[in-house]
Amino acid sequence: MNLEIRGIRYNVSDATREFFDKKLQKLAFAENFIHDLSITVTRETLGQGFHLDGKIHFAWGLIKLVSTDCYELYEGIELLVDKIEATARKEKGRIQEH
Repeated sequence: MNLEIRGIRYNVSDATREFFDKKLQKLAFAENFIHDLSITVTRETLGQGFHLDGKIHFAWGLIKLVSTDCYELYEGIELLVDKIEATARKEKGRIQEH
């Protein structure tokens, strides 16, 4: 799985990348069918928190988008990873049914 983390109006630090890596270990079951995972961290203007987007590219050509808004970055990362995990499990179940 190729992972890309980028920031808009936010400099993604090494500590943030390590936190992402630690949390994304939940996706070990999906390594075979997720090709690319692109995560964008956007700092909202006027101190309104963060907006996180995740773009998941599955092996069968499907692209899913998940996003979350939060005031605390690390809380938002946990929410986003949970949403990515739920989406991956749902798609894995859908493909296994076929």
